[in-house]
Amino acid sequence: MSIEPIRFSGISSYSADFQKILDRTVAIAAQPINALQNDQTRIVSQRSTAQAIQRSVDGLNAAVTALGDIGQSRAVSGTSSNSSKVSIGAVTARSPANYNITDITSLARSASATSSGFAASNSGAVSTTGAVQLTFNGVTKDIVLSTGENTLTGLRDKINNLGVGVTATILTTGSGPTPYYLSITSNTAGEKPITLVDDLTGANTNLLVATDNGSNANFKINGVAVSKASNLINDVVSGVTFTITGTTSPSENVSLALSSSRSGLASKLDSFIAAYNDTRAAIDSQIGENAGLLTGSFIVRETGGLLRKISGFEGTGATKSLASLGVSFGSDGKASFSRDAFDTLGETELQDAFVFLGTPTAGFGALKTKVQQISDPVTGLIASETTRYDETDKRLSARVEELTRRLVFLQKSTSERLQAVDAILGSLDGQKNIIEASFKSVLLGIYGKSTG
Repeated sequence: MSIEPIRFSGISSYSADFQKILDRTVAIAAQPINALQNDQTRIVSQRSTAQAIQRSVDGLNAAVTALGDIGQSRAVSGTSSNSSKVSIGAVTARSPANYNITDITSLARSASATSSGFAASNSGAVSTTGAVQLTFNGVTKDIVLSTGENTLTGLRDKINNLGVGVTATILTTGSGPTPYYLSITSNTAGEKPITLVDDLTGANTNLLVATDNGSNANFKINGVAVSKASNLINDVVSGVTFTITGTTSPSENVSLALSSSRSGLASKLDSFIAAYNDTRAAIDSQIGENAGLLTGSFIVRETGGLLRKISGFEGTGATKSLASLGVSFGSDGKASFSRDAFDTLGETELQDAFVFLGTPTAGFGALKTKVQQISDPVTGLIASETTRYDETDKRLSARVEELTRRLVFLQKSTSERLQAVDAILGSLDGQKNIIEASFKSVLLGIYGKSTG
């Protein structure tokens, strides 16, 4: 609620003084409001600063979580020696390994079949009996064609309504006496024979004259023969998905290698350093000689304590601290990462580093629980403090509104009282002028002049 100033328009000689009295009264009464508004400004700034710290801690939470995840997965990734024959996809395996794929004799492809030609698609009987039997991948379905349905189009529609995993279409060459053909295609790859037989109790004629039964992906992995209906293979090697993309010669070998990615771990450590230092800077700006608005707050104390827990974390295995991974903490509290020191880690030390990082619930990765106690957007410490700031701001706003209403009333009532006094004084001023004029008139009559 805003306060519009009242301009005092009096008639007495004291009008200007009354305006000063009114302005002074309003200014004094407004001091508590101004103080509350200053408190609101401070609260809003504190809330904004707390949210900035939360964003930093959110980043730290993501970085610690990522280190726990990579510790659990051992940063295992896969490579193929010939991706034109075998391409590697998702890898969730946690141990290095090597697999040899040989004898890729065929790729998985869909089965298909085509009928002989017909003169028309919507007329002319396709079945001599109106009873046809479709067999697909060992599943047999009977089809009954009524008189109006016994056409190429009717048979196509009947097949598509079976829901057995095939799609029937009509092909046309556009010329010749029999330009229309029925085509049936498997909806999925793999060796799945298709037959369409007419006159089951008589001629037993297969209406499909050109057939391709499809094929499986056939190969060997570490000498074991495998046949799959899909080129995407995700159930042969635990934790590894790969795709057969080409056949091989009898002597050709494709190697799939699973190994821990050193660069992948280094990248996660780089991200952790950046997030840690970002949080460190956010906290440092609130302490010391030039401390910010949250100096001494619970947020700053708890977040500072969290950073000490992280930097001082000790493992229980061969790797005891982040220092073994090339991470160090300076006297200013900032973290740094030496890639040169990290690159000197042997393979055994690298695996020990993964053990140190642990999982999302154990080892260094378990620290994410401590981070989330501060950063959680619902139950975290900063969220709780932000809610408190909001409640305080709301309470102050209500108090400011109440005092402003009182001040508006005070301003109006004071103005009215001063106006009344001014009117009285204005009247007295008028009477004074009349008396003075009468007195001067008497003097003029007695002495012939207005003054003695």
